Amino acid sequence: MTSKTETPVSQAEAEEAVRTLLRWAGDDPAREGLLDTPARVARAYRDWFSGYATDPAEYLARTFEEVAGYDEMIVLREIPFESFCEHHMAPIIGRAHVGYLPNDKVVGISKLARVVDSFARRFQVQEKLTAQIAHCIDDVLKPRGVGVVVDATHQCMTTRGVHKRGVSMVTSQMLGSFRRDARTRAEFLRFIDIDNNH
Repeated sequence: MTSKTETPVSQAEAEEAVRTLLRWAGDDPAREGLLDTPARVARAYRDWFSGYATDPAEYLARTFEEVAGYDEMIVLREIPFESFCEHHMAPIIGRAHVGYLPNDKVVGISKLARVVDSFARRFQVQEKLTAQIAHCIDDVLKPRGVGVVVDATHQCMTTRGVHKRGVSMVTSQMLGSFRRDARTRAEFLRFIDIDNNH
């Protein structure tokens, strides 16, 4: 979970950081209910931020070319994800919709979901997450076009600050024919059931 230039943080150091935060919040990390919390939090972080240990492009490396000349749009809708806001370390919960127009090869649909997860399981801002997913698919598969729409709720807005519940944020990244051709873009938005006017 660290870059190659940084010194890795040990499990013990991570747990001590959690104890510090517990004390700072006003509680006693030595009380019975919190004794195992630092270890649990460290394990949770290892899971939540496992995306730093993966290369999303590797998921797209294995492709299939025997698709009987299929060259129409491929869309995977409603990919659930959980991420964390890099500004407040609060959860971002949402769904991603991914579409592409293949050139001469396609990828297994589960790999698109893995690309979403790999980028989501890092500290993020939604705009960057959306762009990273789209550009990864574009760079590796070299399709005629890529479209990504992300719809998510940000706990940094619902549980603190303005406390606005029921608000979601929608971001999109259109590349290639999805950007150039209004009909292609409209078809994608129709597939994922998002009004072209929004």
